[in-house]
Amino acid sequence: MSRRGTGFLTEPFRLGLTPSATVGPYLSIGLTWADGPYAVAEGTEGAIWLRGRVFDGAGGLVPDAMVETWQADPDGRFDHSDAPKGERRFPGLRGLGRCQTVDPPGEYGILTLKPGRVDGGEGGLQAPHVDVSVFARGLLDRVVTRIYFADEAAANAEDAVLRGLPDDASRQTLLAQPTADGYRLDIRLQGDAETVFFAV
Repeated sequence: MSRRGTGFLTEPFRLGLTPSATVGPYLSIGLTWADGPYAVAEGTEGAIWLRGRVFDGAGGLVPDAMVETWQADPDGRFDHSDAPKGERRFPGLRGLGRCQTVDPPGEYGILTLKPGRVDGGEGGLQAPHVDVSVFARGLLDRVVTRIYFADEAAANAEDAVLRGLPDDASRQTLLAQPTADGYRLDIRLQGDAETVFFAV
């Protein structure tokens, strides 16, 4: 009995690959909130802006990425339930900021306080830094990096992460330069002077 024309398959078949899903550009759905780029309120004493641009592998600006930051306060303490308890001198610092690179296109800006040094394990301290995640179209997952501060030379020289990088060019991709109202660091997703990203 023939199965031809009955709707049954007589030979095995293969499904083609489906396109991979990426984390963008639909970042405004559930990932933003009113305080987004303000890890501290405007007018907070000692507040600084962390600013920069996000570039793709061809050197073009990424106009619809999201930059998320997480950091300790100036005393080196985190606003987290697992962090050591005690009175906090910076109760207005959330430690978290999120900014879309929409206005101006490709640019991020987070208003925060400069973090202090945190325990690096094995008795050492990490240099002041801000942890950064970048979400963008074309990425299957976020990429994770850090912002260190170029004017913290002594602390940076002791930092195990910075010391572990293969060369000075790699370290430079993580060092934010001072500006009139804070610091600036561009993030390059690929290509020349690609930012150092961490496997987490």
